[in-house]
Amino acid sequence: MLKIDSHQHFWLYHPVKDAWITDDLKAIQQDFLPADLSPILEQHGIGGCIAVQADQSEKETEFLVELARQHSFIKGVVGWVDLQSEDIEEQLARYNRQPIIKGFRHILQGEPDDRFMLGDQFQRGISLLHKYNFTYDILIKPQHLPYATELAGTFPQQRFVVDHMAKPLIKDQILDNWEQGIKDLAVHPNVYCKVSGLVTEADWHRHQPEDFKPYLNVVFEAFGIERLMFGSDWPVCNVAGGYDAAINTIRGYIGQFDKAGQEKFWAGNATAFYRL
Repeated sequence: MLKIDSHQHFWLYHPVKDAWITDDLKAIQQDFLPADLSPILEQHGIGGCIAVQADQSEKETEFLVELARQHSFIKGVVGWVDLQSEDIEEQLARYNRQPIIKGFRHILQGEPDDRFMLGDQFQRGISLLHKYNFTYDILIKPQHLPYATELAGTFPQQRFVVDHMAKPLIKDQILDNWEQGIKDLAVHPNVYCKVSGLVTEADWHRHQPEDFKPYLNVVFEAFGIERLMFGSDWPVCNVAGGYDAAINTIRGYIGQFDKAGQEKFWAGNATAFYRL
């Protein structure tokens, strides 16, 4: 069965540029490049991946595009562009000439204002993505879900995907506000969800498959098998068991679905969403 990893990163580690990689994340304070990932994908029978931005710069987008040119298993790039820029449309038109760029992401979870995504300038940028056939990855935490729901409702033609299931508090086994927020967001049919980044939200050294089941139950019920996709969040997952842990967390759970459903989850939905 063909598999696509819908969410992973590459970087040349720099302590200033990558200040978010703090000392408790020492396992990823180093370079991670396609040559490191390729054998891991092959080991797990994964035929391609989506490289997602980790730095908010146009250089990051160019870096990922260049890696994709050199390595055919990188099927698409989710880059960064300043959506608040006055010349955002010109930038999108230029990026549209590079088919490997599938969409964009902003690190919303890092903004001091939880409502940042509802700002006029930011929304102006979002409003232009559909015109140029770009997707948008929503990187948020549970407290941002109401605003993401408003964003999705404002732009019903725009294809959105929420990264890492909006980072539920798995380590503390808290569902409450996150569960309702996910259900509200999933009402909008233009929103997909990545089943990714789970191990890093759990207890890094002692997580068990049953820790994730309540959260998986919520997203599979809310979005359905048709709007969910697998993502490893490699190499970030290396702090909590690595690629094996990231994929094994979901492999047992997904076995309850029929072959057609599994094919959608592992590859079909990502292929359709990102138009690979």
